[in-house]
Amino acid sequence: MSLYKQMRELWKSPKQSMPELMKERLIQWRQDPVTTLLEHPTRLDRARSLGYKAKQGILVVRQRVVRGGHVRPQIKSGRRPKRYGTNMNLRKNYQQIAEERAQKKFHNLVVLNSYWVGQDGKHFWFEVILVDPHHPVIKSDKSLQWMMTKKNQSRVYHGVTSAGKKGRGLVR
Repeated sequence: MSLYKQMRELWKSPKQSMPELMKERLIQWRQDPVTTLLEHPTRLDRARSLGYKAKQGILVVRQRVVRGGHVRPQIKSGRRPKRYGTNMNLRKNYQQIAEERAQKKFHNLVVLNSYWVGQDGKHFWFEVILVDPHHPVIKSDKSLQWMMTKKNQSRVYHGVTSAGKKGRGLVR
């Protein structure tokens, strides 16, 4: 069995396969800021499968998202009850929200993809792969040339990442 396959098997059920490590990580991640820039991905197998390369111009960020309902807050000022709209749920998944928040924090970078790394009763953690489209190393990479176009600069807000497509019902 290859190294990446072993890593993939461990991450299928991390709380059973590595309980002490996950417990330590979640305790540390709760104390970290909401958006944390990482030196290298936590799940190397998943990051590599989503397009991560260990080169300049590609960053990995761990993003924390609060779990719970996405119900909009109640409107206080005068409207008829029909227009309150408090029972409308937002139509985004947590991963898409994490990608958008990472994009908002690093507005000069472009979100390539993201993946789940952990959760507890209060938070989800996702690692978001970001690419600097203006970096010379990225400009010279043939496999990332498509990121240079203006159309792909705000792909996370248009629901074009894998989490966005899944949230819109385009991917299983």
